[in-house]
Amino acid sequence: MRQDESVTEPKPAAAWKTALRRTPGGASAVKAIVFVVGLLFILLGIALAAFPGPLTIPPILVGLYIWSTEFAWAVRLLDRAKRSAREAWEKAKARPVLTGLVTVSGLIALGAGVYLVGKYDLVARAKELVGLG
Repeated sequence: MRQDESVTEPKPAAAWKTALRRTPGGASAVKAIVFVVGLLFILLGIALAAFPGPLTIPPILVGLYIWSTEFAWAVRLLDRAKRSAREAWEKAKARPVLTGLVTVSGLIALGAGVYLVGKYDLVARAKELVGLG
């Protein structure tokens, strides 16, 4: 083995972190960027909680994974979330008909809600009630 082969270069995905860390204040900037990007995925998962089924789980896991690249506390949260996700998946697989019915009925209720909000202009009415419209 040649001497230059023993030195491993960072993966391209992590190269930006290495380059940014070399600048003054770069380590703090990396942590801030990782935190914000992870937070966006977590918030997406929370927003998807309006939909039935396991749609919330994947974005939250992605957000926790992103956080776990920089924060030790996120590694523990990610492990706990993975266990919870596996348990939820096993429960869903154990009752596929019930899970399907709940998902479909939730999507129908969501569609009806969106239709009614549009038909009766509920957003404008709510703005008027709180004094924004």
